[in-house]
Amino acid sequence: MDIWSATIILFLIMDPLGNLPVFISILKTVSPERRKIILIRELCIALVFMLLFLFAGQSVLSFMGLEESAVGIAGSVVLMIIAVRMIFPVARNPASSDDPVADEEPFIVPLAIPLIAGPSLMATAMLLSKKNPDNYLEITIAMIIAWFANSVILMCSGSLMHILGKRGLVALERLMGMVLVMLAIQMLLDGIKQYISVLHF
Repeated sequence: MDIWSATIILFLIMDPLGNLPVFISILKTVSPERRKIILIRELCIALVFMLLFLFAGQSVLSFMGLEESAVGIAGSVVLMIIAVRMIFPVARNPASSDDPVADEEPFIVPLAIPLIAGPSLMATAMLLSKKNPDNYLEITIAMIIAWFANSVILMCSGSLMHILGKRGLVALERLMGMVLVMLAIQMLLDGIKQYISVLHF
């Protein structure tokens, strides 16, 4: 997998457009100056977790004895589930009124984890590291590019919400979901092809 393919996959999984309303809701009581500081801090924390799972992923999956074809097929299934949720979104409200820390300044949860570096992204990072053991540099660069693009969108959240509106964000998120569906199908076909190639008849 090349840098740009990995970048697109990671960026789509981060789903910054889908997360915009949630970020704005969580940080609505924070002053604009403090909001930028919080966002930068949470984005940096998320990047650390993403890189940790990327570099530890191959060891974890190797310890579990998973073959590359299984990793590829599993990755395609994960991406497909994410894509379907993007096309048919459900309400996301990590800071519900019943949460005792909902009115406090967020730290790690829920912004860094799970909104930026969620379980799906961490699982994908592990799968990419297992599937591309000789391309750590390329995957790392792809992850940083995707993270940076995600960061720019979130830092401009107020302006984007004003320009695109709620319907515009929904439309773009569903378009991103369709692209992710195609990438997931390609990964599935590659995994099946790889599995068939190693079968002994």
